[in-house]
Amino acid sequence: MEDITYTKGIYTATASVRELDRDTWQGVVTLARDEGEASQDQETTVYEVEATSSTPEEALEEAKALAHRILGEIEL
Repeated sequence: MEDITYTKGIYTATASVRELDRDTWQGVVTLARDEGEASQDQETTVYEVEATSSTPEEALEEAKALAHRILGEIEL
């Protein structure tokens, strides 16, 4: 399943899915702050969707919604 990337200013949120158990999926969002130069210690934060899903598609939709909420709360 393809990850989905959203950007707001210097922030990039990547929505993805991981399989927890057989037929149990969880949405995950990785938030990165890009300050211009790539570095090993680039600031990233991982957020997990609280609920699990029975399909990867449903989990990705939940991750996309979480990414939108996170980026919506960021003030530039």
